[in-house]
Amino acid sequence: MDHKEKIQEFFDHFHSNAEVSWQEVETTKKLAGIMDELQVPYRTFDDVTGVIAEIGEGPEVVAVRADMDALWQEVNGKFQANHSCGHDANMAMVLGALLYLKGEPLSKRIRFIFQPAEEKGNGALAMIERGAAEDVTHLYGVHLRPIEEMPFGKVAPAIYHGSAVFLKGKIIGVDAHGARPQQGKNAIDVIAAIHQFVKSIYFSPFESYSAKLTNIQAGGESLNIIPGNATFALDLRSQSNALMKELQQRVEEGLASLQTVYGVTIEWEWHDFTPAAEVSGAALAIADAAIRSVIGDANAAPAVETTGADDFHFYTIEKPELKAAMIGVGADLAPGLHHPDMAFNHDALDIGARVLAETLKTT
Repeated sequence: MDHKEKIQEFFDHFHSNAEVSWQEVETTKKLAGIMDELQVPYRTFDDVTGVIAEIGEGPEVVAVRADMDALWQEVNGKFQANHSCGHDANMAMVLGALLYLKGEPLSKRIRFIFQPAEEKGNGALAMIERGAAEDVTHLYGVHLRPIEEMPFGKVAPAIYHGSAVFLKGKIIGVDAHGARPQQGKNAIDVIAAIHQFVKSIYFSPFESYSAKLTNIQAGGESLNIIPGNATFALDLRSQSNALMKELQQRVEEGLASLQTVYGVTIEWEWHDFTPAAEVSGAALAIADAAIRSVIGDANAAPAVETTGADDFHFYTIEKPELKAAMIGVGADLAPGLHHPDMAFNHDALDIGARVLAETLKTT
C-alpha cells in the first residue's frame, strides 16, 4: 500500500470512529497502535487523552499539531459524534507527513502532537502543560478550508483565525402572573434588552468582530406565568486579541447597567476563550516555500483570514518566542465547516501531507 492509500485508510478509520472532546480514548489507542506499528517513540498520559510522538535526532525540535476531537451534533435525525470540522482529515494529513518523513535523513527532531479537545478551547493548554512545546522552535498546524475560501488544489501558508469566547449568564428576577406583570421582574424583557444592547456595540468597521445571543432558556410549561429567571449565552468574536478585551469589557459594562435598569440580578462567567492567531512571518515563509516546491507557484494561495477560532494559537500565547503558522488546505469543502453533511475532495489529504512533510523537513 502506498502512502496516499494509507492516508486515506487513516482518514476512513477516524471518520468512522469519531469521539468528542476529552473522550478521544479509542482515537488515542489507535494513534498509539500506529506508532507501535511504525516503531516511532511516543508518549500518552494517564489523566488526559492525546499522543506526542517524535522522530529524528538533535537538540532542535520542530513540531506539528493535529486536533483529535469531533463535534456532538444531529446527523440525519440522530445525535452523534461527528467529524464535521475535519479533525479526522487533520490527523490523517499529519500521519501522512510522518509516513513521508520516516526514514528520511533528519538533522533535527520532529514532534507530532495529537491534541484533544480543540472544540472546547483548552486541549492545547493541556498539551503545553505536558511538555508538548518544550524545546520547540517552530510549530505548524493544518486545516481543510471551505470552498468559499479556497478551492481544491490550492494551499495557503497560514490561517489568521480570530479570537472567540463564550459568556454564560443567569438573570434572577421575580415571577408574576400573566395578568399582573407589574408584580414581577420579567426575565424575557431583560433578554430582549441584552439582544438589543449587543447589537448596538460598535468598533471600527475596519476590524472584524461580533457579539450575539446563542442560547436562551426561560419559563416552564405554564403559559400564564411571566418568568423571573432565565439563562442565556453569548458568543463573542474578534479578529484581534486586543479588540476582544475591549469587546468583553463593553459587554460587562452593558450587563451591569441592565441590572439597574430592570431591577434584577445578572450573574455571568466567561468560558472557553480562544486567542486570535499570532502568525510568525518566518514560519509563514517556510510553509509558502514548501507549498511552491510541492505543488507549484500557481497553487500557492495567500494567507487566509477567517473569523473562526482555533486553540492552536494558545501555543504562541503561552510561548511567545515560538514561530508558528497553520497551513490551510483547499479541498472543495462544502457546505461548510461544522455542517453535519460536510464533505470534501479526499485527494486533498495527500497534498496536505506532502506539503507538511516538506515544511517540517525544510524548517
